[in-house]
Amino acid sequence: MTSITGPGHPTSETEPESSPTSMSDHSIDAHVRFDTHPAHTSAVTATLTGTHHRAAQAILAARGFENLDDHTMVLARIDHEEPYWAHQATHALHAEGITTEITPRLREAIDEEWTWANYPMHWLTRAEVREVSNAAQTIYDDIRHGRLIIHAHAHDGWTTVAIGTYLDGGTVALHGENHLRSIADRLESPAQALASFQRLHGDAVRPGPAPMTDIEQQTAQARTSLRSPDTAQTPAAPHVARVPSYEADPGDHEALLNGFLTENNDWEKYRTWEDHTTVATHESLTLRILFDHEAGPRDPRWTIAAYESPVSERMWHMALTPTVPAPVVKSLLDALGAGDAWETALGSPITDKQIAEATQPLTAAGWRSAVDGHSLHWNTQQGDVGVQFDTFAAHNPHSPLHTWTLWAGPDSNNPTWTIHASVYTPAGLLADLAEELAHGTGTRQTRSGQPRRVRHIAGSTPAAPPPPLSTRLRR
Repeated sequence: MTSITGPGHPTSETEPESSPTSMSDHSIDAHVRFDTHPAHTSAVTATLTGTHHRAAQAILAARGFENLDDHTMVLARIDHEEPYWAHQATHALHAEGITTEITPRLREAIDEEWTWANYPMHWLTRAEVREVSNAAQTIYDDIRHGRLIIHAHAHDGWTTVAIGTYLDGGTVALHGENHLRSIADRLESPAQALASFQRLHGDAVRPGPAPMTDIEQQTAQARTSLRSPDTAQTPAAPHVARVPSYEADPGDHEALLNGFLTENNDWEKYRTWEDHTTVATHESLTLRILFDHEAGPRDPRWTIAAYESPVSERMWHMALTPTVPAPVVKSLLDALGAGDAWETALGSPITDKQIAEATQPLTAAGWRSAVDGHSLHWNTQQGDVGVQFDTFAAHNPHSPLHTWTLWAGPDSNNPTWTIHASVYTPAGLLADLAEELAHGTGTRQTRSGQPRRVRHIAGSTPAAPPPPLSTRLRR
């Protein structure tokens, strides 16, 4: 049985009361039934009946609903907040004396508490997150309805940026996609803005608006039909691109571990008393891999350690986060399986020759080298991947700082993934990893258009959050 609200109806599943509950002093012959979209996860449909249903149609149109036919409207948004805004629309309808009905499944969606996984501005409240998303929705609607003309767009290495002008005046710089698109700056002149945009992004600049994202395509489909896309057609396979190793997908790290152990019979694995941990040990008992099946996004999933003897102190160790790309992990495991990059001299000072050997593939590939305080850096021209050597940590083995850091992402302070290594990590092993970063390739699958919903704030954040929309929403 559905829940009825509005003039002359109770708010629970009971018989009508004798006195009306409308917020207005009159009611009109119009009724709106709200339900979830049958083919779109979060969209909402509104079925309008009654001789004055066009009054309800006008109210809903002002709140983002669009006509599918004369008696059906659809609310489909890129921020997936349709249940919330549909609920707000019922209040406006009640104020005009229009009855509404909310189906149980839509009521469940309205009451559901959720947030975006890995939301970049994690310090915002749920209401502020919704405000940011609604601002992005407004920009999207302005572009779609021709109120905001996009002159050019580009990909800045992490997200889409664009330059556009509103029909009523005002040029803006846009940053981000979907529910994270925001106005990053307001500019004086379209010509000057385009010239600056061209200088900043160079060959990446393309005319006009960016192609629709997966979410935008799904939203457009929901606005035009209550049916799923033609099931007679073969669904398009996920797009897989060939990318440099450091940009590849992490893949299945557990499968990589199992494959390594299958191929290398001189290694043996066992589970510890902690069920979430697997340990693999070489038959010499001087090299060990600890694999944490439940590691957090920035915690070590792999910890690799070498020893002079089965009972000695640890000589060197490495730690890899769960997001390290599969080709990079595979390269490291291949080097361990070959057994030619284990040994090092514990306690001996690291030499310039060893540093040069470890980074020679990067130098040969034309990576830039620089000195920053007590750190040496090697980076690509784009600055999206790098290797760092900390001289202070190298001369202070007991320091909590990491001597070697391999990373990729927007910058070294906000990496997508990292590998940390101690001072005595063999130069040959580091050189193998550097070779993979400089010349290796892998695959990356385009992300799904539908966001993953969770019932709690995710613990990790993407590497490059978009700029805040206003100072009021800052940390």
